[in-house]
Amino acid sequence: MPNNLTSSLHRSPPDGRVAAAYVQPLLELVTERGLSLIALAEKAELPPQSLTNMGESIAASAYVRLLDAGAALCNDQHFGLHVGERVKLGTYNVYGMILMSCKDFRQAFQQTMRYEGLAHDLGRSVLIENATQTEYQWHSHFPHASRHLAESVFAGIRVFGNWFAGTTLPAVPVFFRHSAPSDISEHHRIFGADVVFGKPLDCSTFPTALLDWAVPNADVSMYPLLQQHAEQLLKQKQAAEHDGSIMALVRVAIRKNLSRDLARLPTIALELGVSQRTLQRKLADAGFSFQQLLDETRLSVAQEYLRQAAFSLSDIAFMLGYQEQSAFQHAFKEWTGMTPKSYRDQQSKRSG
Repeated sequence: MPNNLTSSLHRSPPDGRVAAAYVQPLLELVTERGLSLIALAEKAELPPQSLTNMGESIAASAYVRLLDAGAALCNDQHFGLHVGERVKLGTYNVYGMILMSCKDFRQAFQQTMRYEGLAHDLGRSVLIENATQTEYQWHSHFPHASRHLAESVFAGIRVFGNWFAGTTLPAVPVFFRHSAPSDISEHHRIFGADVVFGKPLDCSTFPTALLDWAVPNADVSMYPLLQQHAEQLLKQKQAAEHDGSIMALVRVAIRKNLSRDLARLPTIALELGVSQRTLQRKLADAGFSFQQLLDETRLSVAQEYLRQAAFSLSDIAFMLGYQEQSAFQHAFKEWTGMTPKSYRDQQSKRSG
C-alpha cells in the first residue's frame, strides 16, 4: 500500500479527496446491512482500520473502490442508488450549509458549481441554461468507474433536492453514460419513468422555471458569512493542489479543522495518512514545527476576518477553534503586540 502522504503530494486533480462527511452514507449503508467496516476496507484494498479512524477525508480513488467493494459485499446491484438515497444536508459539508442560505434553486446550482470540490473531487457539475429547458451535467473524474459512482451522485441529488424543496420535485429525464443493468426498477422508483442509458453524458434536463423556485426556510442572512468561509477554504484547497508541499497540506488540514477545535497533531497526521512522528519529522526537515504552522494559520485566518466588519470577535474566536473570546484576544496580542480590536481599527483607518 503506497504512503498516503506521498500520494497526496503527487496526486493529479482527478485523484483528489472526498470529505469524510460525503463517505458517511456509504458506511451507514454497509453497517445497516450487517457488515463490518474492517471487511469493507479490506475488500477495497485499504488498511483495516482506515474507515473507523478515517480523519477528515480519503482519496477519491479509494472512495470509488469502496463503492464497488460495498456492492460486492452487500450483493446489491443497485448499491450506488442506495448510497445516494442516504444523502442529507451534512453530507455536503460546508457547501451544504451554503445551499440552505440560498434564496432559490438558481443560486443553489451556482454555489454547487463553485464549491462542490469542498465535498469531493469525484467530478464536477455544469449547468447549461436556456430559455425553456436547462441541462444539468455531471462530468466524472473517473470515467472508467462502475455505474455505482454516477448513480450515487444522481440519486443523492434527487433525494436532497426533494428535501431542499420541501416537496417532491417533478420527475425529469435522467441520462446515464453506462449501459442499462438487467433490472432498472430501482431507477424508476427514484427518478421516475424517464431514465435512459448509453448516452454521451451523465445529465438531466428540467424546465428552466424550476431555477426560480424559492428555497423554503432559507436563512439568506447567513449567506455572506458562509460564502466567505467557503471561499477561504476553497482558496486554501486550490493552493495546496498547486503547491503540493507538506506545509501547504498541513495548513489546509489545520484550516479545515480549526472551527471544530480539531486542529491538533494527531488529527492532522491521521488525515494525511502518516504517523505523528513522521509528520513531525517532515515538518522539521522543512524547518517548521506543527505549533508554528498552527499559530501562523490561526494568525492568517484571524487577520483575514478582522479586516471584514461582518465578523464579530466572538465569531472569529469560534472559527479559530477557541472556546473563549478572551483566549483568542490573548493569543492575538502575543502574535502581533496588539489586541484584535486595535488591529481591526488600524486596518479600517488604512482602507478608509
